[in-house]
Amino acid sequence: MFNTKNKIALLVITALLITNVSVFAMAGTTPPLNPSYEQRVVQLVNVERQKYGMPVLYFDNSISDVARTKSQDMAVNNYFSHYSPTYGMASDMLLSYGITWTAWGENIASGQDTPEEVVNAWMNSSSHRDNILSPNFVFLGVGYYVDSSGTPYWTQMFTNDFK
Repeated sequence: MFNTKNKIALLVITALLITNVSVFAMAGTTPPLNPSYEQRVVQLVNVERQKYGMPVLYFDNSISDVARTKSQDMAVNNYFSHYSPTYGMASDMLLSYGITWTAWGENIASGQDTPEEVVNAWMNSSSHRDNILSPNFVFLGVGYYVDSSGTPYWTQMFTNDFK
């Protein structure tokens, strides 16, 4: 049997669970599938930046929410492009989610199974490496999503400032 104290505790826990789910639903973003993979990408990117004498990038959850939504959008809508038929360019997408910037960048990838593989692929591409090593960026968001057939999609979004 539930006594009054147990009922209150259960209501509080339920409210917290609903609130956490609702935050993603209200924002229209995708909850993290594997936060440790996303954090590992940030770590590996910062290792690369430090090799070149660059300051580290700061991980940002809000930007990661947008990057994750972009990865899901590519997987669900079966495309691989910097232009989303749903959201437009990353610049538009960031602004539509309330993230302002004066400089932005985006790296996308698909098929790499681990953070190490995807960062290695990006570092072996001059345009992706340029984003990773750019002195214009301060914040980084990473999105990881796996489609129904098991194919991983990765997105990095870079900004220099936001409010």
